[in-house]
Amino acid sequence: MEQIATLPQVRFLNEKFQKALILEEPDPSLDAHLREQGIEPDRLPLTATQDVGGVIKRLKQGQHDLLYKRSKFPVSREVLQASERLAAIMLCCIGDDTVDKVACAEEGVLVMNDPVSNGRSVVELVLGELICLARRIFVANDAGRQHLWTKDSTNRYEIQGKTLSIIGLGNIGKQVAQAAEALGMEIYFYDESDLAREVGVALGWNACNSLPEAFRKGDFVTVHVSAETPKGESNRDLISYEAFAQLAADRPEKSPRGFINAARGFLYPPEDLKRAIAEGNVRAAAVDVFPEEPGSAEDVWRNPYAELQEVVTTPHIGAATQEAQPRIAAYVAATTRMFNQRGTVRDTVFQPGQTIGLDATPPFWTLAVVHSDVRGTKKAINDSIYRAGASNLQSSHRDFIDYGVAYDVNAIDQPLDGAQLETL
Repeated sequence: MEQIATLPQVRFLNEKFQKALILEEPDPSLDAHLREQGIEPDRLPLTATQDVGGVIKRLKQGQHDLLYKRSKFPVSREVLQASERLAAIMLCCIGDDTVDKVACAEEGVLVMNDPVSNGRSVVELVLGELICLARRIFVANDAGRQHLWTKDSTNRYEIQGKTLSIIGLGNIGKQVAQAAEALGMEIYFYDESDLAREVGVALGWNACNSLPEAFRKGDFVTVHVSAETPKGESNRDLISYEAFAQLAADRPEKSPRGFINAARGFLYPPEDLKRAIAEGNVRAAAVDVFPEEPGSAEDVWRNPYAELQEVVTTPHIGAATQEAQPRIAAYVAATTRMFNQRGTVRDTVFQPGQTIGLDATPPFWTLAVVHSDVRGTKKAINDSIYRAGASNLQSSHRDFIDYGVAYDVNAIDQPLDGAQLETL
């Protein structure tokens, strides 16, 4: 592509991606995957990613095409504007709450994540915690380290025959349900998505009409929701003290009354869970995520549950396994390859579960455009291709109405030159 004049609020990207800035130490195999595609990785150490200004400076100097990160580094408008070549934020995780998605949309930068690769690791953590809470294994271990022999059956339970309420029946929630059901548990769930509700009912699970109902029905409650609802509203403070207070209310008095959160730390104030424990409404809990989490092991951090024996805490290790991290690297690299070679977009957080791409037979050139969803913009792309004397062999288009932008990818029989792209 010939050099194109700078136009206000327009990014003309490289024909093929050349450089990637990698933050927060995703698996090292990602670098090799990118080099195989001709993309040079620029990896910053974990300590450097705590300096947002330094990252912005690196982007300005390198003019990277892609930015890879995990769950901590905040992507703001200033970060996005640092590189004029920036095409996408590639999340090596599920969560997107550290990304200003509105700013990304307005800057024409796509955001893609990996909603599948860490699922098994999270599911196994939840199942392990479920059994350990039921049998008070953590409490027994702590007592044994103090040379105390605490053999009794008080508040120790089998999970067979117990009920498990799952808040959020997405990829991980469904896997937890299937595994728990195989262990003899009865499954209840709550999810605002009509599709998730239909799937859950079809699989033979019990749908709840409200969050409080799910808490009442469960001997155990486990949470697997994303940062936002299907309607794009924040899930912050989704769970209230009143919900905790109703845990297992419809179950026998001798219920384990366990709660597990391996989803998001901001779903409730820790004080609400602590109050419910103090009042006996929750008997045991396992928490892997927190409202405030340190950027590294060197940072000062205070565990809000440190004084409570009833709460087992882990340092956000749901996806931290030797198996999950290489899977994530391979998956995100494959997403990159699809985007780089044919303009195919999958797993964009603008519209989860959608793939936007082409299956036309080569040879063809790919014209990919991120644009406003205002009426007439798609027609403008088609008209520009026609006026350039090119034929549109195939196209795929998707409006992201919650963000006011759209993605359009076309297979055309000849490339557009700089002047034709400026006209477009």
